Amino acid sequence: MIPIKSPADLKSMRHACRLSARLLAEVAAAVRPGMTTGELDAFAAQRMRALGVTSAFLGYGGFPGHTCISLNDEVVHGIPGPRAINAGDLVSVDLGVTADGFVGDNATTVMVGEMDAESVRLCGICEAALAAGIAAARAGNHVGDIGHAVQTVAEAAGFSVVRDYCGHGVGRRLHEDPQVPNFGNPGRGPVLKPGMTLAIEPMINQGTCRVEVMANGWTVKTRDRKRSAHFEHTVLVVAAGPAEILTCAEKK
Repeated sequence: MIPIKSPADLKSMRHACRLSARLLAEVAAAVRPGMTTGELDAFAAQRMRALGVTSAFLGYGGFPGHTCISLNDEVVHGIPGPRAINAGDLVSVDLGVTADGFVGDNATTVMVGEMDAESVRLCGICEAALAAGIAAARAGNHVGDIGHAVQTVAEAAGFSVVRDYCGHGVGRRLHEDPQVPNFGNPGRGPVLKPGMTLAIEPMINQGTCRVEVMANGWTVKTRDRKRSAHFEHTVLVVAAGPAEILTCAEKK
């Protein structure tokens, strides 16, 4: 069953999502060559405490980090640790926080220092795919319309969309119904209704869409070891018009 959020729910959820967006912006701005992913995660944890929120990821299914930090060919679920961030790296930061009983979930990919043209294009297309997915998240449309929009933008640019991992409903829990794939056919899947809150999160690869999970049981890499980008927003389906982006640091 797909939860429909009440006005009271949405007041709390907007609060959680804005704090999550603020935190993501701070963590992304803190990325520096030479720091480790563990140091970046520790910074995120310190800022969570200062903002009075808790990580929605820490301990989830046994995950050991406050955030997921994935580098280059790592798609998602990178475990923070001693690995150093270098100039030229793509650093995907995925974080969610819980506040007022609700979760705000968002992600971004940071380009560190001088970047090759194809990596810049990858990130730009991934952001464009996210925007297309959000534009399709309208009342009366279907979940398949979101995935189709993401897939169309990514594949038209010569990239592939990850099919093994997807977006999802989000609210009182980090993962709620429905699943929101980044591919699909228009007019298929559950109908979108006002009050649904969704985490739309394209994961776009330079090469194959095929991925594999590393020995740590969490980190997902591209099978061909080419680079991947990841952007995510939590959005609200409204009665008319495009979805409201909840994970904005400032109300727009």
